[in-house]
Amino acid sequence: MDEVVAEVEAVLEPLANPEQAGPMAAYMRDQFPFLGIKTPERRAAVKPIMMRGKDWTADELLNVAEALMDQPEREFSFVATELLRKWRATLRSQDLNRIRRLIQTKSWWDTVDGLAVHTLGAVVLADRSLQAAMDLWIHDDDIWVARSAILHQLMWKHEIDAERLFRYCDLRAEDTEFFIRKALGWALRQHARTDPEAVRDYVNRNADRLAGLTKREALKHIGTA
Repeated sequence: MDEVVAEVEAVLEPLANPEQAGPMAAYMRDQFPFLGIKTPERRAAVKPIMMRGKDWTADELLNVAEALMDQPEREFSFVATELLRKWRATLRSQDLNRIRRLIQTKSWWDTVDGLAVHTLGAVVLADRSLQAAMDLWIHDDDIWVARSAILHQLMWKHEIDAERLFRYCDLRAEDTEFFIRKALGWALRQHARTDPEAVRDYVNRNADRLAGLTKREALKHIGTA
């Protein structure tokens, strides 16, 4: 997999822009160095490499993603998360722990959310028995693991287990962590596209427990009764 990482490096480094790298790093609170490559340029540069993932096994995809995320510049992590998103149908139930480790690697919303919503979400939807693991993740002290549990059903639409979503909201309703509060609101807002009355009723019944941020996000497109 080192060869693939070297290929990604070879196509990205000529696009590096130090003038953009500084503001990009600052936006992420200077937690990670950046090459300074904008998303459209990055995606165009790595597209031929990404397309080869079609022929890779689940282990090969995860090996490449892990190796990319080991690189210091944040753009490599973006390539890793987009690689797994594109070929998520290749991943298997037994890959759950490796997906979790990627979620916990250099964790911040810019990589965690893509992994949670698209990669984790697809794997769990394909094997609903994995929701038992999500029932453990929601209690995790690592906020990014808990956030992933909250968000894993985000794209499920009519396949969503609404009872589980509301239970997760109950469990973390009084959490003071911004990223948990935001995730709760986001998950509720998305479910409101399918069942606005259920979301409105839930927020109204729990108005004293839910953070203002969560309520605002949840009701953003449906308003109060």
